[in-house]
Order: sequence, then C-alpha cells, then structure tokens
Amino acid sequence: MARPLSEVTDAQACAPALLPVVADWFAAKGWAPRRHQLDMLAAARRGRNALLVAATGAGKTLAGFLPTIIDLAQTPADGLHTLYVSPLKALAVDVQRNLLTPIEEMGLPIRVETRTGDTPADRKARQRVRPPQILLTTPESLSLLLSHEDSAFLFAGLKTIVIDEVHAFATGKRGDLLSLALARLQKLAPGLRRVALSATVSDPEAYQGWLAPHADVETVDLVLGDPGAEAEIAIMLPEDERIPWSGHSGRWATENVMREIERHKTTLIFCNTRSLAELIFQDLWTANEQHLPIGIHHGSLSIEARRKVEAAVSDGRIRALVCTASLDLGVDWGDVDLVIQMGAPKGSSRLLQRIGRANHRLDEQSQAILVPGNRFEYLEARAALDAIDDGELDPEIFRPGALDVLAQHVMAAACAGPFSEAEMLDEVHSAAPYAGLSAELFGQVLSYIENGGYSLRAYDRFRRLSREADGTWRVAHPRFIQQHRMNAGIIVDAPLLDVRFRNGRKLGTVEEYFASTLSPGDTFYFAGLVLEVERIDGTDLFVRASSKSARIPTYVGARMAMSTNLADRVRHFLCDRSQWSRFPEDVRDWLDVQGYRSILPQPDQLLVETFPHEHRHYMVAYSFEGWNAHQSLGMLITRRMESAGLKPLGFVSNDYALACYGLEPIPDPAALFSPDILEDEFVEWVQGSNLLKRAFREVAMIGGLVERHHPGKRKTGKQVTFSTDLIYDVLRRYEPDHLLLRAAWEDARTRLTDVGRLARLLDRAQETMVHVELDRVSPMAVPVLVIVGREATSTGHSEDSLLIEAESLAAMAMRRD
Repeated sequence: MARPLSEVTDAQACAPALLPVVADWFAAKGWAPRRHQLDMLAAARRGRNALLVAATGAGKTLAGFLPTIIDLAQTPADGLHTLYVSPLKALAVDVQRNLLTPIEEMGLPIRVETRTGDTPADRKARQRVRPPQILLTTPESLSLLLSHEDSAFLFAGLKTIVIDEVHAFATGKRGDLLSLALARLQKLAPGLRRVALSATVSDPEAYQGWLAPHADVETVDLVLGDPGAEAEIAIMLPEDERIPWSGHSGRWATENVMREIERHKTTLIFCNTRSLAELIFQDLWTANEQHLPIGIHHGSLSIEARRKVEAAVSDGRIRALVCTASLDLGVDWGDVDLVIQMGAPKGSSRLLQRIGRANHRLDEQSQAILVPGNRFEYLEARAALDAIDDGELDPEIFRPGALDVLAQHVMAAACAGPFSEAEMLDEVHSAAPYAGLSAELFGQVLSYIENGGYSLRAYDRFRRLSREADGTWRVAHPRFIQQHRMNAGIIVDAPLLDVRFRNGRKLGTVEEYFASTLSPGDTFYFAGLVLEVERIDGTDLFVRASSKSARIPTYVGARMAMSTNLADRVRHFLCDRSQWSRFPEDVRDWLDVQGYRSILPQPDQLLVETFPHEHRHYMVAYSFEGWNAHQSLGMLITRRMESAGLKPLGFVSNDYALACYGLEPIPDPAALFSPDILEDEFVEWVQGSNLLKRAFREVAMIGGLVERHHPGKRKTGKQVTFSTDLIYDVLRRYEPDHLLLRAAWEDARTRLTDVGRLARLLDRAQETMVHVELDRVSPMAVPVLVIVGREATSTGHSEDSLLIEAESLAAMAMRRD
C-alpha cells in the first residue's frame, strides 16, 4: 500500500511523476506514493531493469505495476504490454483482484487476466488471439505460451515483465525455466524491461545477476524500500513453562491457540507439513467450544476447496485458517491480525514471510506467536527471533542451471518453430544459470532430445527432434508438439490419487503410496473431515464421511531443514551461558545438567556421545545440519557399523542430532565419520538405493523422456514409475554417462541428500570431534532417542504416548548422580 497523505510534508512533491488520473486516485484514498514506488517509476522512465527489495505490505505489487498503468493511461494500446509472473496460482488470482480495483477506480480501459493451469481452455485460446494488456501467469504457463507458433506475434510488443516473490524460485529449477523464458522473451521483444520484487533477499547482487540479461549486474537497478514497523513476535510457553521433551508439532498448545483465535479477528496458523495441518485442524475443531468458523488450506486440496476458503478469509467469514507453505507468499488479506507458527520456523526468511501475512501493511505492526514442539525447537525459535532482530536472512545458494530443464525449454522452443543451434546457444547463454554452459554439453542436450541417447536411439518415441542438412533443428513429428504441451512442467509431485465422494465430487489428492496402504473401511483425516475408504478405482480413491477415529495422510513433500544461520545460532546458545537468562527455567536446567553430566560443545565442535540403554548401545552426534543430511549420514554410518562388526539395528534423526544404535559398543566414533565416506560408501549407497531412481523419475519427466499424460488419459504413478525404472536400468547398464543419469545424480547429491551440509559435517568431525562416554542417556539425547521405534507412526494419537515415554527417559537423563 502507499503512505497516508498526512505523512507527506509536501503532498505535491510527487505530482510531476504521476499523471493527474493517478495522482487524483492517490489523493482520493488519502495516500501518497512511497519513495520506492517513485524510484521504480523513475527506473522505468530510464528504461532500466530493476530489483525492488521492500518489506511485506510496502506496496511492492503496485510499485511493479505503476509504470505500466501510467504508460497505458498515457498511450492506450491493445496487445500484451506487461507480463506478471508469480510462483503461485493463488497469488496471481489475488493480484488480479487487487490490481483491478485501482484500475477500475481510475476509470482506465486496461484489461487484466490470469493464465495458469486452472484457466479454461477456451479462455487460453482467446488470450493468444486477443491478449489482455496485463497477463498474470506462472513460469510453467509462460513456458507453454512460448511453445506456440504464434508466440513471436504475441510477445512482439511486450514492454515489461514483473516477477513477484523472486526469492521463492530463482535458485531452483523453476527459476531455471523462468530465466530461459526471459532469454527467449528478450529475443522476441528486444526492448523488454525486467522487474523483480521480493521482501526477503539476503544477497541482492546475486538476484540482480539472475535477473539481468547475460548476468550483467550493472543493467539492473537495486531499489530498496523503507523498513516497516517492527513485528511483535512472542514464543508461546505452557502455563507451567515446562516445554515438552519431544514432538515437533506444538500440539500441547491447542487450548492456548484456540484462546488466541477467540481474541483476534482473523488468525493464520502455519504448519510445516500438510499432515500436521490436518492434525492441528482436528485438534482445534475439538477445542472449538464457541463453534467459530475455522478452515484449512494446503496444496493437496482441490482448487475449488482452496478458492472457497480464500474467498471466505478475504470476506471475513473465517476466524482462523490452518495452512502450509501454500500461503507463504503474497496473498493480501488485510483483516488477518495474528499469525501463529506451529513447530519450529526452520528459517528467518520463511518466518518473516509468514509473519508478513498479518496486518499486510508496512506501517502497522505484525503480531505473531511461535509454538515450539520441544526444547531444541525452543532454541531454534529464539534463534529465529534474534536473526530477525539482527536483520539476518537465510542464505540463498545459486547453482548452474539444470540440464533436464534446459531440455524441456529447447523442446518448447522447437515447438514454436525451427531454430539454429548457434543462435539457440547464444540465447541460452544470456540466461544467468546457463551462462557457463559449454557448446559440447549443449550439443549433448540436443542429441538427447534428438534420439534419447545411444541406448534408446532405436525407438521412434524418443526421436523428438531432427536436424536438417543446413544445421537447423525442428520437431520430428507434430505428435511430439502435443506431447510436450500435455507433459511440460517443473513441479513433479509424488504419484497422486483423486479423493472423491461417491457422487464424483473431488476433495483433493493423496499420494499413491499412502493410498496403497488403505483398505475398505480404513479411515483418515483429509480436508478437515474424517473419511472412510469405500474403494480404489484406477486413479480415484472413493470415500464417505465418517465419525470414526482416523490416522493422518503421510505426504512425500520435501521436509524443511533448519537453515544454516539458525543452526549456527543454536550452537552458540549451547555454550554461551550469558544467553540463558532469556530461556525458561526448564530449558536452563536442561542445558545445565547436560553440561554437568556431559559437555556443552563449542560452536565449532562436534559432540558425539556413546552410552548403553535398554540392552542397546547408542551413539548420538549433535551436528545441527538438518534432517536430510542426518538421514543420509545415518544410512552411511550404519553401513560402516555393519562392516566393522558393530551389529547396527538402526538410526533416527531430527534437525539437531543423529542417533545410531546397535548391539555392540562404539569405542571409536571418529573412524565412522571419516570424509572418505563421501567418496566410497556414499556413491555406492546412492547408486544402490531408490534415491537415484526417484531422482531419475523426476528428471525423466521434466526432460520429456517419459510422459505423464496421453490424449484422453493420465498414466498412473505405478505406470510412470515402471517406465522410468525400466529405462533407468537400461541406461545404468549400457550408457552410465547418459545426460539424464548425470542430472539425476546431481539432484540426488544436492536436493535429496543435502551433500553440501553433509560434507561440512564430516570436515568438522575430523578437526573438532569430542567423544564423551556416558553410563546412560544424556539430557540432550532425549528428544532424538524418544523417536526410536516411532519413525513411521502416522496416527494422530501417538504424541501422547511419545510424551509419556519422553518424561520417563528425561527423568533418567536429568539425574545428577
């Protein structure tokens, strides 16, 4: 939003920058443009690309669109003028609503429309023939638009592209796809101006480079907004100030959260997973004695269900909404006056983004409450608050562009028309993630699209491109154009089944592997309901409403790991007793007894404890490198334990620690942590596990090797998995250096195993490992040990028994004898 007019000392100071119709609109609202909004307008008038970094509620969207509105008001014109790209379909819909209001109030004849996967086919066809002046879309839908033969005509007059919430996808594969689309758009519209918006960017120069043609930072102006009102953030504690030993959901706080909902107008309750969102919704509904309207929102619900609840919040008809990352970004609901984070925040940037959903206005204080699930999560929550106070955001890691994404983009370009290899390589080089791509590797990408690779070249279905005598590349057969448009996309979900009532009404989707564990009569929570399975028919899971007890769907979606900057702060908390006065008494006692019975490691030390417990021998390493890295290391260390004759039984982990256990004591942990584990066992494990197959399945679909959809039908997850597994086995045997195997290996290393943090952990172990032998479990080991035997529990009722077991274990750990 803009500033109140009363805050401007000279209300007419901005008038020369604005058209009368726009200035009058601001004045009628009692507002005046903010400095950064005028700076963005000035950059546009100079023809400069721009990156705006401004706090949530600062009017970033208006700042991005203001030059377009003024240009079209001055020089009305048909045709596509501005593209707006957002990471979420819901955000595009929300922006359309908020953008249409000022345009209509100014009386300007500017058409604004959305184009996403949910847009009806007839509207999509009409948009290509008679496009609006402003089109709101996503990276995937933009890529599909660029695959049409008429894309050169459609985008020829494009003046501006506005990329909202750029931090949400620039560093990932969707960012790779969008960067390639930017390169293509720049070729079709040489005068195109690029704009990006974000509230949480820790390294603006890196984003300027990503946004700029040819990664030339000097071509992008950096516009910084004024800081907003400081958020009021509290950590919720139990009434007796005894934080639970175990758990990660904050379910202990249900009654307290319900009281906060009763005290506020509209509350957003963020959960880190969809399963937790379903569970928290059920808990709140049980505690909802006043029968307040409460909703739930996550990515697995049907589009109709999500739009319905979004409209209800917007209209003020819901008092609380339990949600996930599906609402992290940008949706502007001014009546939200409280945000509650259930469980640990995992990162300061993500927390700031979520807090910004409350009082979505720059000058009004946002109110938020964090609900830690256990004592480590309390330290993480405190670390997040300190990081926000210090202005420290989570680091962003840019990496070279993915080859499977490049293959998809090249195929899209070919669908639009033939291309020259040299010209296409020049175009690709202008996209920052691919600036260092060699001509040889680009040639391999083209060869892959041409015939699938050496081992697959005999099959016509892999021959998607052909090369003419003059070196021009074109699509080998028209059927591959339809195949591409039906299957293109970067987001690869786990295989899904539609959840339906008997009358056909769709509630949403669940992962196929979860559905495979269900039998008729089984019950589960979904969409805020208890559902009973009637039958599974193909890709449909038919259900009916039930009053029985239920378990929670377990989703495959990525598990968020604690960011490295929060991990560093938690390490410092352990050894810096001067900080402890801010902690609750039970947290102070927990750390004090840990220091008495074992040690509190220095920030650069890796503490490894070994002790016996219930006829097993345990080794617990406190590395704070996140769940993914710990899971990977647990697999590797138990393999080494097996080779060493230590008879391992298993391992468990959380974001803070890894616990391995077996039948024999571990006298020398250092030998298990040697760095060569990444050269030997790691490679052997990844290649022999399902990790690489899972990664290959994703890159094969993104790279166009395997289709998810055929005309008139959709492949089941099992069919897709069977196809990719078969091809994977062939390539592993006959063409181990295949382009997609290399892409899958890179994915498995970085995304699935977090090998970067794993390597840092092992390097630290060699220099600073401190081994402490104990006669029983230590205080810091309790939160991870209580998970043993409970890792796969999906029932919502397991947490009570977990808490009982944790208290028993804690009593043993906290004795000072």
